[in-house]
Amino acid sequence: MKQAGYRDVRTRWTQRRQRAAASEEGRFLTGPQNRGSELARATRILFECLRGFRALHFVGPCVTVFGSARFGEENPYYGVARDIGGRLARKGFSVMTGGGPGIMEAANRGAQEVGGTSIGCNIRLPHEQNPNPYLDVWVDFRYFFVRKLMLVKYSYAFVLMPGGFGTLDEIFETATLIQTGKIRDFPLVLVGSHYWDELLDFMRRRMVPEGTIAPEDVDRFLVTDSAEKAVAHIHEVVTERFGLAWRPRPQRVLAERHAKKTGGRSESASSGR
Repeated sequence: MKQAGYRDVRTRWTQRRQRAAASEEGRFLTGPQNRGSELARATRILFECLRGFRALHFVGPCVTVFGSARFGEENPYYGVARDIGGRLARKGFSVMTGGGPGIMEAANRGAQEVGGTSIGCNIRLPHEQNPNPYLDVWVDFRYFFVRKLMLVKYSYAFVLMPGGFGTLDEIFETATLIQTGKIRDFPLVLVGSHYWDELLDFMRRRMVPEGTIAPEDVDRFLVTDSAEKAVAHIHEVVTERFGLAWRPRPQRVLAERHAKKTGGRSESASSGR
């Protein structure tokens, strides 16, 4: 019986590996490939980065909102994210998300409803994640790490709504970049105190005493249930402590232009489709 169970587990594991290898990302992550394939893949990654840089270069100062794709309009967090998106847009920020449904849709929707700029960095998945209908600018990405680069590169603050593994990955990667000095100490706002309390408690009661993080690593998170408080904190820190970065001008010689809203979609990102 044990041997049969082991064979079943091994068979399922092998099948998963085979399904993963059938995708471009799966092949990329299954170990060394021949040199020609690796060079071609590196070239695709480079061009994906360049396409993202061109599409997002003129979107202005952004705030990135992370959160679950699985929450519908009936979920209270959807309403909070929508409110945050609108408030951020009124303060002059462009609102950037992963471009999908759920919390991402809510934040984009809130920004677009008040006339703000709504941006999505969408990921191509086996079961395709389509861009939500509230985007002015969007770019499709094949590679998760390129997408995460864009979500961090253009943002002055990060709003962290309830979510799953993907949201946790984004939270801790951003916190690590701040902790290690790779990016500045931009605001990290956790929205939904009940949702995050146990995670923060684990950090304080286990990670800090063990010395794996410092107390200030936990203290840099603002935890709130208020959209108003979240946006006020971001606006105060970004404008008073850091100031806003220069907004680049398009160069005609490079065929660049500011993003123009055209029926809810941006011409500048059309190459991402």
